[in-house]
Amino acid sequence: MKKILVCAILILTASSHLLYAQDPTVSGLRKEADRNIQKDPKDTSAQVWKKGGLFSINVNQGALSNWAAGGDKSSLSIASIVNLYAFYKKDKHIWDNTLDIAYGFVNTTSLGSRKADDRFDFLSKYGYQLDGGKWYASALFNFRTQFTKGFSYPTDKPKVLTSNFLAPAYLLFSPGISYQPNDNFSISLSPATGRWTIVNDNNLSAAGAFGVDPGKKLKTEFGAFGSVNYKAKISENASYAGRVDLFSNYLNHPQNVDLYLTNMLMVKVSKLITVSLTLDMIYDDDVKTIDSEGNPAGPKLQLKELMGIGLAYRFKN
Repeated sequence: MKKILVCAILILTASSHLLYAQDPTVSGLRKEADRNIQKDPKDTSAQVWKKGGLFSINVNQGALSNWAAGGDKSSLSIASIVNLYAFYKKDKHIWDNTLDIAYGFVNTTSLGSRKADDRFDFLSKYGYQLDGGKWYASALFNFRTQFTKGFSYPTDKPKVLTSNFLAPAYLLFSPGISYQPNDNFSISLSPATGRWTIVNDNNLSAAGAFGVDPGKKLKTEFGAFGSVNYKAKISENASYAGRVDLFSNYLNHPQNVDLYLTNMLMVKVSKLITVSLTLDMIYDDDVKTIDSEGNPAGPKLQLKELMGIGLAYRFKN
């Protein structure tokens, strides 16, 4: 009995020493398992792709019944904006891509449904850095069109078709040079730019709309092109983006420079509520306008201004 008791005491003593020796190891393993993995502060590699975008929708609705001040019985307006970007930068190469999509309409009792905004604009620009500075050998591609039919509404006359999907559509390819001191500002210049105007609508094509020869659906132009892009963060809650394109056609009246100008101001009211203001201007010597009587008129400065408040969601990587 004494021998068994002595053996038990020796086993317990050895076990306690063994557990004491293992305890620091077990604790170390537990601490290692619970440790958060952190980026090496010495890793300063730049992000190759920067991607992000904005989704915004504005809705306004109203209804009147026996309203002494007068007005339409009901009204509804919807405006939506999608803005996406993807910017690549590595070594001497940069590649900037933007996609702007907008669509809006207004419906009232007296006027019915009318389009208020309609835009599809894709811009892609590649640049190769020269002499390690801010100048780049570049190539720019731009495609612009719209989604649905557009009409002019003469007084006391039926509406007149003025545009359609791919009528017009503009394709532009511009090799040249660009100056880009930072990610928010750039200037592109090209003395040799090709531009193609597409009018993929039989009625508009037959009328020679947007400068195409009557019956033709494609017009080719060759000239000089310049583009300026600018983005700014005005404050923590306000941002601005603007772009102006200029084109001179060597083949026909080069002194009449075409203008395309777009501006967008976004003001964040809360996490999801945003006020937006857009102002677009277009002048194209080949685009004939429609007067209030529904008759063809000469080229004029086209102006579009939209302001709205609604839901907005931003994202970026």
